[in-house]
Amino acid sequence: MEILGTTLRICVEDLESSVAFYERLAGGKAMRFERGGVSVAAVGCFLLMSGPAKELDVLRKISATIAVQDVDEADAVLKSSGAQIIAGPLPTPAGRSLMALHPDGSVFEYVDRRPAT
Repeated sequence: MEILGTTLRICVEDLESSVAFYERLAGGKAMRFERGGVSVAAVGCFLLMSGPAKELDVLRKISATIAVQDVDEADAVLKSSGAQIIAGPLPTPAGRSLMALHPDGSVFEYVDRRPAT
């Protein structure tokens, strides 16, 4: 499994002012979407999330988002390496994702840019 990059996950109170800051910082426009009652803005390597405290408490448990070529391959490698898949693979606005609990207790999201089949 090839890791293509990592996205930093940031929970924010005020998405609009945060987006403006990170757009200036990253030098690009945010891609926005809603997921499970949470407003999300992807700006460069930053993933900003705002929404109900209950939802954000769950999202804060995920250490980072890791971009991979193929979520199905990541699924197989993670399982054979001792990780537990706790969600997915699931379709997202940008591709597919899964959540994995690593043997050390850390949780990561793995995403690809492939449409769900």
